[in-house]
Amino acid sequence: MPTSSASTTDAAKSANGGGVQSLERAFDLLERMADAGGEVGLSELSASSGLPLPTIHRLMRTLVACGYVRQQPNRRYALGPRLIRLGESASRLLGTWARPYLARLVEETGETANMALLDGDEIVYVAQVPSKHSMRMFTEVGRRVLPHSTGVGKALLAGFPDEEVRSLLARTGMPAATEKTITTPEGFLAALDDVRRLGYALDDNEQEIGVRCLAVSVPDSPTAAAISISGPAGRVTEAATDRIVPVLQQVATELSEALVSQNPA
Repeated sequence: MPTSSASTTDAAKSANGGGVQSLERAFDLLERMADAGGEVGLSELSASSGLPLPTIHRLMRTLVACGYVRQQPNRRYALGPRLIRLGESASRLLGTWARPYLARLVEETGETANMALLDGDEIVYVAQVPSKHSMRMFTEVGRRVLPHSTGVGKALLAGFPDEEVRSLLARTGMPAATEKTITTPEGFLAALDDVRRLGYALDDNEQEIGVRCLAVSVPDSPTAAAISISGPAGRVTEAATDRIVPVLQQVATELSEALVSQNPA
């Protein structure tokens, strides 16, 4: 008996709907893996997502076949190498969008402006516009640093619960870049309390002696991001901080609005 066109259409819609749902679930699992530090077991994914184990196993098998996930010798699953190319391309594009806003920061503050993301347990710088001063700070785009010794790291981690911050610090350690680097979890958590209270983060000679950095997070960014200015400690004084921080906060808000408009819900 021939199949009616109506039933064929319904079947196609059902198949398409199932495909979309599988795609949404696959992306959700990838994000959960990233939130967990990049490596998880199936039971952990099932507990956090609420999906049954057979569904997760089927989705992970597809992601492994595509190279977006790899299975470890211990049977756990880790984010795969094909995600690197996607992430690098997205970071470059994000940096391109941010450059006009960073240029405005340079114009209004006189100091080098940066944008950085939290990538796993590290900070990665994705954009910079240099100061016009002959003595200026320079951070190579693509450079990766640990968050505990940077203003952008503090600005980003201030949005995380303390227990997640402790877990991150336990994974990375807290090596001293200078004698002023915070090297204990308690000291770093106290600094994050200051960030939440003041609305900005300060790196006071903690990454490099003679350099101060002021940073704020970009609210509602599609990925955890922060912007900052950095300059010689003799120019980025307490008096300059009172002038610079409101500019940073305003530019972060405007950048957030631009990013959200590029990524509508």
